[in-house]
Amino acid sequence: MRRSSRFRSLAGLFAVAVAASTSLAAAVPAAAAAPPPPQSDAFYQPPAGYESAAPGTVLRSRSISVAAFGLLPQKVQAWQLLYRTTDTQDQPQATVTTVLLPLGAKPSASRPLVSYQVAEDSAAPQCAISYQLRQGAGNDNIVAQAEILLMDAALQKGWAVTVPDYEGPKSAYVAGKQAGQAVLDGIRATENFPAAGLSGAATKVGMWGYSGGALASGWASELQTSYAPELNVKGIAEGGLPVNPRNILQGANAGPFAGIAMSGIAGISQAYPELESFLDQHLTADGKAALAKARSQCNSQNVTAFLFKDLYKYFDIANPLAEPVPNAVLTADTLGQHTPTVPMFIYHSVNDELVPHADTDQVVAKYCATGGQVTYQRDIFSEHIALVVTGAPDALNWLSDRLDGKPAASGCGTKTVVSSLFSPGALPTLGAVLFNDLLALAGKPVGPGDMA
Repeated sequence: MRRSSRFRSLAGLFAVAVAASTSLAAAVPAAAAAPPPPQSDAFYQPPAGYESAAPGTVLRSRSISVAAFGLLPQKVQAWQLLYRTTDTQDQPQATVTTVLLPLGAKPSASRPLVSYQVAEDSAAPQCAISYQLRQGAGNDNIVAQAEILLMDAALQKGWAVTVPDYEGPKSAYVAGKQAGQAVLDGIRATENFPAAGLSGAATKVGMWGYSGGALASGWASELQTSYAPELNVKGIAEGGLPVNPRNILQGANAGPFAGIAMSGIAGISQAYPELESFLDQHLTADGKAALAKARSQCNSQNVTAFLFKDLYKYFDIANPLAEPVPNAVLTADTLGQHTPTVPMFIYHSVNDELVPHADTDQVVAKYCATGGQVTYQRDIFSEHIALVVTGAPDALNWLSDRLDGKPAASGCGTKTVVSSLFSPGALPTLGAVLFNDLLALAGKPVGPGDMA
């Protein structure tokens, strides 16, 4: 079979697998009662006096059952940790991370940890991945739920995986500093959680995320040296990297992704009181109703609700982004303010219709000019959504090399490829991921065979 033909078959199989599992999740009656969402669950409320705890401190924990798309139980070991972190205003905050181990995994000081950031892309608390991963949760944030297939791929490597609610209790979507600090504190919390069986700050760490998840990973990469320098981070993989929220909002407005921009406005304003006041002053009555709606539902519903909407018409001023408050907030949440000190693999489609590749080109150039260590892969035969699938094997293989102790290429390198699936090892990795994911969806134990 020719390579291109194999590419189409495997990519098609991945799409079929996702479609089949989501259809099953929609068709099968729920076997478990829906757990209470975060806004109604006392577990998410921090104990009195938590503010004095160090960032990354575990405040409480519980064992949970994880399911794909709310209905297909995943045979893994899973816990939720409520931990102390720091918000955009440098104030104490508590959020949750979901810790996953391969079924049957025993404590191992040599086990790496991967912090996987999903594209939550929502401003409502029930959209958080800690809730969406729980059995019976439903399918409100089905795009983020589908990323369990990549979490399972990491677990198949024998790694520990931590999946933070990096938007925090206020669902502060797009707030970069908030996200980066929550990711780093989630790693700290997981390393110090006894049941995870890791070796504390000596644990080899990788980070991975795509799109909204890359935003959180990107901010964690820029803040790690100053905020959590003790972490033993070996590599960070970021795909479809959102660098400049202003450019994304302007490009998405009045188009098919206007709902993502509306989610972003709703989310980032929950991190900045001054932006909340600005919206209260300048949104029309229709605009305030739209904002409330965007804060009540997940990203997929917002995409439908605001399809091709001109969001500027919700304001009583012609160009709200030009005003001092929004301008300052968007500038503060633009990547490129610090150069990461650990190796990075960044992958992006040159045909990305949502996240401008020119912004990623620019931030990579800035990192490289200031001592960064970046492998940058630009992909032609893809767009924003397709690269989630076609770029994953290279990201997984690159992370595997870093966590196995293989040094990354020194300095920086940029290449433009026809498809990431033509990279050495990509197609076999995708085939193995698909095979193991289908087994996991069918109820087989998740993890290397010698652990289960």
